[in-house]
Amino acid sequence: MVKDRYVYPAIFTVEPEGISVEFPDLQGCFTCGDTEEEALQMAKDALELHLYGFEEEGRQIPNPSKFVSLKIDKNQFVSLIEVWMPPIRDEMVLKTVKKTLTIPKWLNDLGEQNKVNFSHVLQDALKQYLGVENYKQLISKKNISKKNKV
Repeated sequence: MVKDRYVYPAIFTVEPEGISVEFPDLQGCFTCGDTEEEALQMAKDALELHLYGFEEEGRQIPNPSKFVSLKIDKNQFVSLIEVWMPPIRDEMVLKTVKKTLTIPKWLNDLGEQNKVNFSHVLQDALKQYLGVENYKQLISKKNISKKNKV
């Protein structure tokens, strides 16, 4: 089940080269940092992206282990990492994607002479063509469409 807030235990391993971080409940979710502060921030980032990937792929998100059930070594400590997903989802949807397109040379030359921002023009044209102004409007349209199908 997709939720907005997740809290997972992370195991921090302190070594001379830095601090590595693993999430025992999330296979493949690892990160590291040079300091405790950096390792904590990197752990939060790693957890956000890992859980976002699960959501996008429609994979079941495992339940977190109980804090006290984790076995650790002397050079390790456990910290709970909390993430709030709505801004992460928004950020991922709004990130830019590079597209390659083909237009006639004469049109490219004319656009460059007139200092046209090709990305901006393409975005405006796509929004007009698709009948949306922003992604929140698109989400709203999708939700209305789902309700009408029920």
